[in-house]
Amino acid sequence: MSFLKQQRAGHVLVLTMSSPETRNALTGDEQFADFEQVCAQVNDDKSVRVCVLTGEGSAFCAGGNVKDMRDRTGLFSGDPFDQADAYRKGIQRIPRAIYALNVPIIAAVNGPAVGAGCDLATMCDIRIGSNRAMFAESFVKLGIIPGDGGAWFLPRAVGYSNACKMAFSGEPVAAEEALRTGLISELVAEEELLDRALELAQSIAANPPHAVRLTKQLMRASQNASLDELLDKSAAFQAVCHAEPDHAEAVAAFFEKRPGKYRES
Repeated sequence: MSFLKQQRAGHVLVLTMSSPETRNALTGDEQFADFEQVCAQVNDDKSVRVCVLTGEGSAFCAGGNVKDMRDRTGLFSGDPFDQADAYRKGIQRIPRAIYALNVPIIAAVNGPAVGAGCDLATMCDIRIGSNRAMFAESFVKLGIIPGDGGAWFLPRAVGYSNACKMAFSGEPVAAEEALRTGLISELVAEEELLDRALELAQSIAANPPHAVRLTKQLMRASQNASLDELLDKSAAFQAVCHAEPDHAEAVAAFFEKRPGKYRES
């Protein structure tokens, strides 16, 4: 059975981590492969314009399996060289896959997002939290570091100082504090979470898909590019956009005060 359940809602693909008995822990190759395969599938399917990621049950994602850490099995077995290799070939496949995703992805954080689960949320472009959401960059509590890329994603989500506070202390951050620091963009009631995430996803999916995908590429590039580099890329992308038939349709829809009708692929 797949770890990521898939459900389509028009041009939106809802992905639900479906291991509630483990609080959706990220424990092995099946989960890692699922993320890789789904992200590759989405990149090849132009009918998917937005993804929503959430968790089944009481938690968003509990991160790594602490029992495996204690027993030094699975990802945590072998000598230090084996473990480093296991991280590179294991859980680090998830940030690479999500980072390479061509469409926006929204995290609908329904409950605790702990350790690698917290980092998983920060890998997403937008985060909406329910009033049950909680975040903990808790690796130091177990004497380890964020080995899944959290030290790269978290500062970009909340700023360097807030990220250091979370990572050095390992203390949990409640939903209200997450909203204040920008870790989540919106805070909604538990029963409204998925509806709100879908509403936002549909509003994004209603836009010309080529413009959304290229905008995402620019937003990602802005994290590392100089201003001159980004301006150059922006000029090239803008020229592509002006040549797209969906641009002409969007302009016509604007003047005719109607929704645009854009290509499916």
